[in-house]
Amino acid sequence: MRQRNKPWADDFLKENSHFVIPNPKTYKNRWNELFGNSNPIHLEIGTGKGQFLAGMAEKHPDVNFIGIELSKSVIVTAAQKLMDTGHENILMINENAENLMDIFAENEVSTIYLNFSDPWPKNRHAKRRLTYHTFLERYKNVLDPKGELIFKTDNRGLFEYSLVSFSEFGLKLVEVNLDLHQLNDPENVMTEYEEKFSAKGQVIYRCRAQFE
Repeated sequence: MRQRNKPWADDFLKENSHFVIPNPKTYKNRWNELFGNSNPIHLEIGTGKGQFLAGMAEKHPDVNFIGIELSKSVIVTAAQKLMDTGHENILMINENAENLMDIFAENEVSTIYLNFSDPWPKNRHAKRRLTYHTFLERYKNVLDPKGELIFKTDNRGLFEYSLVSFSEFGLKLVEVNLDLHQLNDPENVMTEYEEKFSAKGQVIYRCRAQFE
């Protein structure tokens, strides 16, 4: 669903530059300096309204979370929610995921989350999918060798495409789950989208993978 334009977004981002970090490329290999600790960095690509990051930051206070979101209208909504939580282990970036390697150093990130990414269903748009091989190359570069890529979606077609993409790229599939909520996994933190659609009986898929 397209987000309404928020004409105040630019002013909000300037006023809250301590939270939505401007010029993130200047912090490459220095993100822990902003957090003031050496805790592992977990990255969510595409933040939605921030519910996932809020829940993860509360559950894992010993992890530094960064949300990257391209849309200004989306990121300001998420930032408002996340700042209200008072959690000090979250920062945000208004950037395109295509620039990951300019923002993070090699092996700087411990985990990457892809939650309910745009499926881009038309074949001609495949290269825009966040599980396309060019994005996987970026993830491999910034992820710690022991780090994980964790992917959730309600879109069966995107899930099947992504499993093939992961396998062709040479990722090790640690988990492939065709009905996540049947697990009743206490570690699973739901996004707004996941909560809404799982309540309607929509199946949620999850895959955890590692680069070899």
